[in-house]
Amino acid sequence: MTDWLSPEEWTAVRLSLKVAFVAMAASLVPGIAMAMLLERGRFWGRQALDVVVHLPLVLPPVVVGWSLLIGFGRRGPIGSFLAEQFGIVLSFRWTGAALACAIMGFPLLVRAIRLSIASVDRKLEDAAGTLGAHPIWVFAVVTLPLIIPGIIAGMVLSFAKAMGEFGATITFVSNIPGETQTIPSAIYAYTQVPGGESGAMRLTLVSIVISIAALWMSEWLARRARLRVHA
Repeated sequence: MTDWLSPEEWTAVRLSLKVAFVAMAASLVPGIAMAMLLERGRFWGRQALDVVVHLPLVLPPVVVGWSLLIGFGRRGPIGSFLAEQFGIVLSFRWTGAALACAIMGFPLLVRAIRLSIASVDRKLEDAAGTLGAHPIWVFAVVTLPLIIPGIIAGMVLSFAKAMGEFGATITFVSNIPGETQTIPSAIYAYTQVPGGESGAMRLTLVSIVISIAALWMSEWLARRARLRVHA
């Protein structure tokens, strides 16, 4: 692949994989917690929280990117605080791209896990509780193994969304080769120059291969998880 792709294209592929993986990994624990809260929680404002969590699904990605730039930019309230206190800069960095991708993919992750939680037989959890198990232990031993297929599905959806995200990332972190230029941004850059069709086609094919591999891996992992649960 290194011979088929140019060094710049290979850099975009590696950066896309890194951004997508970091976005997915950073969203996993908050996504499980949010799914449990929305599905099992009974509190005032739950519907409003549900709307906020799923808002990135309906908002234009450019709006999300612009909001991140306002809040997490160098002059934004959160961005200036992180830069001054911890030396963390997100705007126009690959970490900012990971943040944008995580936010855009978070609703898909939460929704998949939440559907899996809804299908869990509460009698199994109640039985463990009546035997004296702590709620955290019940979740770790009973609930978590049962929702693993949903977690895997949510992770794949989050990863795929991060791999294909364009509007939010290019608005928040721009299109800097070697720093923030992911595969979608590189394809867009190729379409803006004469003779860039071949480069755009190569990166498109790479995206298709990565997506197919991710789907195959998710099905394999989900199948193994279901077999372990049934066993």
